[in-house]
Amino acid sequence: MAKSYSEIYNNFRWSIPREYNIAEDICDRHAQTNPDRPALIYEDAAGRVDVYTFGEMKKRSNRLANLLSGLGMKKGDRFGIVLSQQPETLVAHLAGFKLGLINIPLFTLFGPEALAYRLGNSRAKTVIVDAENLDKVLAVKEELESLENIICVGENIPGDQGLLDYEKETAKASVRLAPVRTLADDPALIIYTSGTTGPPKGALHAHRVLLGHMPGVEFSHNFFPRPGDVFWTPADWAWIGGLIDVLFPSLHHGIPVVAFRAKKFDPEQMLSLIARHNIKNIFMPPTALKMLRSAGAVKDRHKLSVRTLASGGEPLGEEVLNWGKQELGIVINEFYGQTEANILVSNCAEIMPVKPGSMGRAVPGHVLAVVDKAGNPLPPGESGEIAVKKGDPVMFLGYWENEKATREKFAGDWLLTGDTGRMDEEGYFWFAGRNDDVITSSGYRIGPSEIEDCLLKYPAVSLAAVVGSPDELRGEVVKAFIILKDSYRASWELEKDIQNFVKTRLAAHEYPREIEFVPELPMTVTGKVKRGELRKLEAERKKK
Repeated sequence: MAKSYSEIYNNFRWSIPREYNIAEDICDRHAQTNPDRPALIYEDAAGRVDVYTFGEMKKRSNRLANLLSGLGMKKGDRFGIVLSQQPETLVAHLAGFKLGLINIPLFTLFGPEALAYRLGNSRAKTVIVDAENLDKVLAVKEELESLENIICVGENIPGDQGLLDYEKETAKASVRLAPVRTLADDPALIIYTSGTTGPPKGALHAHRVLLGHMPGVEFSHNFFPRPGDVFWTPADWAWIGGLIDVLFPSLHHGIPVVAFRAKKFDPEQMLSLIARHNIKNIFMPPTALKMLRSAGAVKDRHKLSVRTLASGGEPLGEEVLNWGKQELGIVINEFYGQTEANILVSNCAEIMPVKPGSMGRAVPGHVLAVVDKAGNPLPPGESGEIAVKKGDPVMFLGYWENEKATREKFAGDWLLTGDTGRMDEEGYFWFAGRNDDVITSSGYRIGPSEIEDCLLKYPAVSLAAVVGSPDELRGEVVKAFIILKDSYRASWELEKDIQNFVKTRLAAHEYPREIEFVPELPMTVTGKVKRGELRKLEAERKKK
C-alpha cells in the first residue's frame, strides 16, 4: 500500500555525498556496470533512429574532454553549449563536468546579441555550436575577448575561420580519461535567467543541483522510475526544464531519453513520436500541452501508453486536466519552481488529490512557506511571497559575479521566489501573481528589460515598454508599447519589421507578438515606466 504524503514528507532525509560529479553519476557508473544499456534514443528530421548506450556516451565524452583539456580548458573555466536536442549536447555536458568546467547551456533560438551578452558576461573560453547556428556565434566572435575556441558540430564547416571540426578532432582524441574530482558544492552550470529587472543574471548551480532535483522529478512523475519507463520532452535542453527536469534525472536512474529535433511543435508529429517510441514519461510546458489538446480525440487515432505527464510554468486549468484524464487516461501533475531553485512544489496524483488551479504541495526535502516582506512565515490563507528555506541542495550558489542581486534574493533564512501566492490548510500552494515584471509565455520566463533594450536599437523607436498580455493559448504573450520618433509613422509594415528585428537578435519566443504605438507611457516621477499600469490595462482589455 502506498504511503501517505505526510509519511513520505516527514520521513525524507537528504543524503548528499561530499564528492560528487554529475557526469560520473549519469554516465560513467552505468557504463561500468551495464555499458550496453540505452541512454539516448535519437530520431533525426529524416526519421532515422540511433540508439546511444552509456558505454558509447562515456567514450564520446572522454574524447571531447581530452580535446578540451588539450585546448587548455581547466577546472572552473566556462564552456558555452549552443546545441539543441541531439547526442552531442549530452556529450558536451558530460565532457565539461568531467573536467570540472562550468557549462553554459544556451538556446539555439538566441540571436547574436543574446548570445554575445551571455558568453561575454560568463567570459566563456570555448563554445560548441552546430553548423546551423554557427553564423550567430561568428557574428559576435570579435566582441568576446575571452573566447578562444569554437568547436563546430555538423557538415560543411568553413575552413578559414579557425574553427575546430568536432568529428575530426574528437576522433583523434583518446577514449581514456581520469575525470577531475569535484565536490558536490563545486560549480557546474550557469543557467541565465530572463533578465526581469535588468540584464539577464547567471544562476550558478553546483553539481549537487541534480540530486536536489531528484525528489521533485520522482514525485511529479508518480515515483519515477518504474519498469519500462522512457522519458521525453519537447522542451529545449538549454532550459532548466528540459535539462535538469528530464535529461539528467532520467539518466541518473539509467532510464533512456528520447531526443528529437523539431523545428516547431506539431501536435500530430509529437503524438506519433510518443506512440512510436512507447514513451511513458513526459514533461510538457503548458502551451505545448494546450496545443496537444487541440489535436482532438487522441486515443482514437494514436496508441499511447503514457504513464506520467508533468507540467510547470503556468496554471493549466481544469479543462486541460480533464482532457488528460479522458484522452491520455492519466492525471497531469502540475509543479512549480524557478531557475534558482526548481521543482519545489508539485502534485503527485498517486498519493494525493489534485486540486485544479493548485501547484501542489511542497516536494519532500524542500521546506517552503509564504512569507511577508521581512521573511516572516505567514499563516495558511494569507497572501505573501512564496519562499524556500536556505540549505536546500537544489538551491543555486548565487548569481554569477553579482553579489548584490544574490543578497536581494534572500530575506533572512528564505530564498524569495518573487512570486506571490498563498498556502491552504492542507499545505497546497496557490499561485497569485508575480511581484516583478516577468512574462510567462509558453512556459518560458521572459524579462522585459532585454527586449526593451533591443527595441531601442531600432531606428524608429524612441521609447518602449514591454509587458505580458493575457493569451488563452500561451498564458501571456509579449506586448510592446512603443513611442516612435517624430519622423516615423505607425504602419503594419513598420510593426512587422520591428518584430523581425527583435526576433533575429534575441530569441524567437521573446519577440513582441503584439505591438501598440502610443503617444506616451505612464511614468513615475523618477522616470521609470509603470509596467503595472500597462499590465492592468491589457488585462481589462482582454476581459471584454
